[in-house]
Amino acid sequence: MWANESVFYQIYPLGFCGAPYENDDQTVNRIEKVIDWIPHMKKLGVNAIYFSPVFYSDTHGYNTRDYKKIDNRLGTNEDFKKVCDALHKEDIKVVLDGVFNHVGRGFWAFQDVLKNRWDSPYKDWFYRIDFNGNSNYNDGLWYEGWEGNYDLVKLNLRHPDVIGHILESVKGWIDEFDIDGLRLDVAYCLDHDFIRTLRHSCDEWKQDFFLVGETLHGDYNQIMNDAMLHSVTNYECYKGLHSSFNSMNMFEIIHSLLRQFGPENWTLYKGKHMFSFVDNHDVTRVASILNNEKHLPLIYALCFGMPGIPCVYYGSEWGEKADKSQGDPALRPSFDGPVWNELTDFISKLAEAKKHSEALNYGDFRSVVLTNKQCIFERKSANERVLVAINADEAEYTAHFDAGCGQATDLITGELHDFGGGSTLAPYSAAFWKMER
Repeated sequence: MWANESVFYQIYPLGFCGAPYENDDQTVNRIEKVIDWIPHMKKLGVNAIYFSPVFYSDTHGYNTRDYKKIDNRLGTNEDFKKVCDALHKEDIKVVLDGVFNHVGRGFWAFQDVLKNRWDSPYKDWFYRIDFNGNSNYNDGLWYEGWEGNYDLVKLNLRHPDVIGHILESVKGWIDEFDIDGLRLDVAYCLDHDFIRTLRHSCDEWKQDFFLVGETLHGDYNQIMNDAMLHSVTNYECYKGLHSSFNSMNMFEIIHSLLRQFGPENWTLYKGKHMFSFVDNHDVTRVASILNNEKHLPLIYALCFGMPGIPCVYYGSEWGEKADKSQGDPALRPSFDGPVWNELTDFISKLAEAKKHSEALNYGDFRSVVLTNKQCIFERKSANERVLVAINADEAEYTAHFDAGCGQATDLITGELHDFGGGSTLAPYSAAFWKMER
């Protein structure tokens, strides 16, 4: 699967392109702004892009009006095809947000229910509609909104016509835009039979079509398996990453990684490739959540070095700040252009190391050295062994351990490392030591 060897870049298109929050029904070609950023993505080392919602919606994209039409605030289907073609020409895969748990109140079938009520042929498309109830929109009917949000109307994913409409839409995205995968919004809420049907269909339509699901908690194996999703968002380690640095307790993240990928027989996700990130469009940017800005390069090194598929959120690669308390629009801004600085440069080196290392893409996980402020762990595959070393302290640190060989090459810097007499890590430093046989 191509995704296992990829570095993703996430863009929230409506914010990225500076579209108005409320849909004004004016068609403006804003989405081609992405093309201007392709050189930046290439320099950063990105070879896959995950677009948050691009389809016609009421406001923020997750309240879909029409699965078959690009949001007018971004442009037309032809405009978006031009973007996808430009990305594919540069060998950048395209993954779209599949928002299938719910739609917006402006969704054409729900509008028909509001108008025709019992006589609507679409009344059973939605979950638990009650024409004797009401919602805070005072429509004279009750329906289930996602997590109590009545602007998000829950779909009945066990209705054959709903399933058929979604599958037809996805097939259309593959045929029209040649997309390479889907990220399923709130995948933990989706009907499991629906996910199985989607996986089976996508496997038939396009080889190596990648399905990743948004999950927050619980046993990820329930929906990440050979019959359902290839990958899920690793929120457990998202929390562990920044918490470990802020509390100066590397035991936290290493414990999670051992639980998920370690050498023991009870390890939960060994051999699987979860979606790794330090921030995204829903959470405080990592530069705003870390207490020590010198930990910023290190958290990316840990994210790229641990098992998983790393994803960088646009703007965060140069240390942009924004807090969740400021509201979602603050997390999803429009930038005049990309910025290149020391952090961006460092992430680009991590990306090149990750993409071209068998061990970092497929290797097992084993903890080698662990203290409150330092960690060294091994990623070992059939043909390669890499040690990921992090020193989060302001002081130099020398680690003494049996490396199993005398020298290594740092995949980040290209420099030779000698294990004789101990391995010294500079303050606030990271290394990917590829072991010489």
